[in-house]
This record gives sequence, C-alpha cells and structure tokens, in this order.
Amino acid sequence: MDKQIASAVQKGSEVDVYDERGSRLFSKNGELQGFTSTTVSIKRDSYVTTYDAKGSSKFSKKCS
Repeated sequence: MDKQIASAVQKGSEVDVYDERGSRLFSKNGELQGFTSTTVSIKRDSYVTTYDAKGSSKFSKKCS
C-alpha cells in the first residue's frame, strides 16, 4: 500500500508533509493551500502545484 498523507504543516516558507506515523514524507518551499490523503497543493510564486505522497508534481495551475 502506498503511503498516505496524514498532515501538511506550514513552517516558515516551507511545507512539511507527514504520513500517518508522523514520518516526514517530503518538504517543499511555498504556501500550503490544502491537502487530502493522496495530494498536497502548494502555492509558489504565481502557481499552485499539486504533489502526490511521494512529492512528485502531478500538475500546476497559474493563479490570477
């Protein structure tokens, strides 16, 4: 079973993403927009990028 996202926490200019055991899955620069058990969305500059639980970019969208 793939890891699931249990929480995403804004720490200064970084977002730390954790699994259900409290282990950090990955960290990205930007502003946390929201998360689910399978994705986390982070705004950086004028784009919001959605990442999977492995920290791989799934898609980006330009913000207006």
